[in-house]
Amino acid sequence: MSDRTMTRQVLLFISVLSLSSVHGQVSYSIPEEMAKGSLVGNITQDLGLDINRLKSGKARIYTGDSAEYIELNKERGVLLIKERIDREALCGQTTPCALHFQIILENPMEFYSITVEITDINDNAPSFEKNEMKFKISESAVTGAKFLLERAMDSDVGVNGLQSYSLTQTDHFSLKIKDQPDGGKIVEMVLQKPLDREKEEEMSLVLTAVDGGDSQMSGTAQIHITVLDANDNAPVFTQPIYKATITENVPKGSVVTAVSAFDADKGAHSKITYSISNTIADVRDIFEINEFDGHLKVKENVDYEKARHYQIHVQASDDGGLTDSCKIILDVIDINDNKPAINIMSKTNVITEDSKPGTVVTMINVQDPDSGENGKVQCSINDNIPFTIKSTTNHFFTLVTDSDLDRERAPEYNISVTCSDEGVPSLSSSVTLTLQISDVNDNAPVFERSSYEAYIIENNTPGLSIFTVKARDADWNQNARVSYILEESSVNGVPVSSYVSVSADSGVVHSVRSFDYEQIKDFQFRVKAQDGGSPPLSSNVTVKIMIQDQNDNAPQVLYPVQTSNSLVAEMVPRSADVGYLVTKVVAVDVDSGQNAWLSYKLQKATDRALFEVGSQNGEIRTIRQVTDKDAVKQRLTVVVEDNGQPSRSATVNVNVAVADSFPEVLSEFTDFTHDVEYNDNLTFYLILALAVVSFLFIVSIIAILSVKCYRWRHEQMFYKSNGNLPVIPYYPPLYADVGGTGTLRQVYNYDVCGTTDSRTSDMKYARPYSQSIISLDGTQTLPHAQRDTLINDGSDSQISDVNDNAPVFERSSYEAYIIENNTPGLSIFTVKARDADWNQNARVSYILEESSVNGVPVSSYVSVSADSGVVHSVRSFDYEQIKEFQIRVKAQDGGSPPLSSNVTVKIMIQDQNDNAPQVLYPVQTSNSLVSEMVPRSADVGYLVTKVVAVDVDSGQNAWLSYKLQKATDRALFEVGLQNGEIRTIRQVNDKDAVKQRLTVVVEDNGQPSRSATVNVNVAVADSFLEVLSEFTDFTHDKDTADMVSGFFTEDM
Repeated sequence: MSDRTMTRQVLLFISVLSLSSVHGQVSYSIPEEMAKGSLVGNITQDLGLDINRLKSGKARIYTGDSAEYIELNKERGVLLIKERIDREALCGQTTPCALHFQIILENPMEFYSITVEITDINDNAPSFEKNEMKFKISESAVTGAKFLLERAMDSDVGVNGLQSYSLTQTDHFSLKIKDQPDGGKIVEMVLQKPLDREKEEEMSLVLTAVDGGDSQMSGTAQIHITVLDANDNAPVFTQPIYKATITENVPKGSVVTAVSAFDADKGAHSKITYSISNTIADVRDIFEINEFDGHLKVKENVDYEKARHYQIHVQASDDGGLTDSCKIILDVIDINDNKPAINIMSKTNVITEDSKPGTVVTMINVQDPDSGENGKVQCSINDNIPFTIKSTTNHFFTLVTDSDLDRERAPEYNISVTCSDEGVPSLSSSVTLTLQISDVNDNAPVFERSSYEAYIIENNTPGLSIFTVKARDADWNQNARVSYILEESSVNGVPVSSYVSVSADSGVVHSVRSFDYEQIKDFQFRVKAQDGGSPPLSSNVTVKIMIQDQNDNAPQVLYPVQTSNSLVAEMVPRSADVGYLVTKVVAVDVDSGQNAWLSYKLQKATDRALFEVGSQNGEIRTIRQVTDKDAVKQRLTVVVEDNGQPSRSATVNVNVAVADSFPEVLSEFTDFTHDVEYNDNLTFYLILALAVVSFLFIVSIIAILSVKCYRWRHEQMFYKSNGNLPVIPYYPPLYADVGGTGTLRQVYNYDVCGTTDSRTSDMKYARPYSQSIISLDGTQTLPHAQRDTLINDGSDSQISDVNDNAPVFERSSYEAYIIENNTPGLSIFTVKARDADWNQNARVSYILEESSVNGVPVSSYVSVSADSGVVHSVRSFDYEQIKEFQIRVKAQDGGSPPLSSNVTVKIMIQDQNDNAPQVLYPVQTSNSLVSEMVPRSADVGYLVTKVVAVDVDSGQNAWLSYKLQKATDRALFEVGLQNGEIRTIRQVNDKDAVKQRLTVVVEDNGQPSRSATVNVNVAVADSFLEVLSEFTDFTHDKDTADMVSGFFTEDM
């Protein structure tokens, strides 16, 4: 190739379109046959783009239905040759030859049109379809007679194409070349010198065709001429050029036009035959001419989209070998036989609900190969959706948002794009786009109530659940996940968090303390519900907690006052009549309501027939006339009782003196009668005596307690045998001589008495006169030389503890329950072990023994408090992943060496309703339509299909029920509540629509319940053809119909 053909010419021009994004167009020029990987152009420089934009925008090349010869290198921002380009195979004789494609960018969506012109190189030599041409020429042919030669073909174009012909040197013939308007050449052989058959009956010539490339190429053909006897006149066409029109798709065998030629000769020399002399194969494949009458007929289908014009060269030959030629110019008339072809160049499956109007959703390329009005296309979408479709450039449309989106109102759109041409009749195509609206956090949580009131009975257990606040968020997923927060405030100067707590996940309000109605009757706080969005949104609600009274206080008697130092008596004169008010018992109860309703009863009385007590007011009155026989001293016991459940009461004693004068009272109540010579010092002596007696009593009590403690300590150190011999216990080194010499501080003599039933500890002993504790040497035995008789004086001794008891759990094994999705750190339960030893030997520590659960260390599941034995969760459990597991806890005391015991703990996870049902059948697909067929002869109860769903939860959380949410005709179908069977509830008739769409809701029995929906398409028809006529999306061609038939199932 020359430098001229290899030079790349880059033509760059940018056109800004009226869109939300800037589009441009770039043109490049490259020669054909470039090697793979060769550079075409740098689009980042030519379009002013950044390489990072190519990567972030997921740049790609869109070519429609054509093959990809060019590829995009996003790392370098350049276009490269992907496949070898043969201009002749790509464009044939069409000039200029160019590749057209688009570069698509996303986020935001942009596209750029790229044109790459393919220039020709001289890589094809001229060639003749037939390597040999034969002519029969009469010797009487006159000078100047012309003979049409077959033209050569060169696949190259321009200067590289066919340029000239040459003929082997001869005296009889020369070449005449005529240039045609289409760039072709007609080659004629002209007789220069008369022929003489007698001298030369046959001649052989060579015709050479030469192109104009730098490295010139050529092709040859042999011409064989047979000289005949005289044929004086050549055929002559009635006109050199014939023009005609033909409609595409005309039936085969149709006559297009006719040509006519005449020959002035007579007889056999005037017989003319017609033939097509075009060397282009397409013409001979599509058209044929009757060799006798010159009628041009259609041989194969004529397609306007493949060729709009044809030039047909016809040759007329007589029997003597003389010829003439003409040309038929045939124009093809277009008819509207092609639907618009919709190509999705780039689309977004998900768009955020806060997208601004004008946001590009999808870019569409629509091609209609028809011409004129038949090829003009308009696109539209379904009504009442917040989208519109705009025409950007020729054949390109963009689907953009037309107004604000709201996911909470419509989370998904099925957008039908229909493109129609302007032909008569109009043809159209449609495609359905499914667009999901993704959520943004634009809704704050909303509480179910504007305010809450809750009640709790006083003296509650701390940690008791009081009630639950609930808020819902219309958003989705994380944006709808609500957390509950107790806002900081104070109640009576104390932080509200010391009164109640709020579960962040569930909104359950728990008490932190035990409430006392008498101290606080109600209080308020605020709970904030906050979603999981970024930034989060929140709302508040006021909660009022009212403490309900319990009957936890007994009545208190205010009057009469009870004292231990003096006697108070009410005096009743003997002249008192019936109903005389003696006194009034006054009592109060700090409880409230019926717990504070008091009633008074006379429990005991010296004379029950004399007094009564008002049950409501506590007034003590006489119920008969007082007489002289009534005793002076009257004692009444009154019970004051509240109305609680159970009731509480208090008693009061009332002393009544029935007398008319005080001396009479004094003579009876001797406690108040004293000597006349009352000693003023008596009170002092009485007080002094009382103090002395009290002091002596206290000292005695202290002495008795000291003795008891002393004996108890000695009992811990010494054991007594069944006989009179004391037992010397084992002493660990801890009790060795404090001096560290390994010897006893005192000298002890032991007398060992052994019997047949004696034990190692059966030994007489006697303590020294100044010691009561025995110390042993380092060998923990007594030296034999120091034995002597010990005198047992019968005193008690204390036994010191050794670590001889291991901790013992309260149970042999434990079982505990915890609800899944718990908060990490939650207290599950408590293990408890006791040790019979004392002090440090009895101090128990709890240790979680190492083991694994499902291959994971058990310490990543739970932890055990070493001091209290409380088992806490380390993680949040999922019932669907693990339903139960076992751990072992070791209880170890503080002795040296320590003793321990183990216990097995089984932890069972309880299920929560945290999984929605999953529909297994019918399967929902986006690329195909699955439909159940119901014959019109179906009777009541006909089984259409069965919805099959499962729930991975357990128990009632997995109990599923099926409901018909929506239906094209609710009077035709029903869904079995328990089994999901869809059946007809009446006779199917001819008026029922073929297309029926049912929406079934599958709901579990959890609290709150969760659900899933499934769409079921039903075709009411007796035959598949009836279904196809209604489901027009599937009526394309036979192959497509065959494919669709596989998606329909018939339950006959």
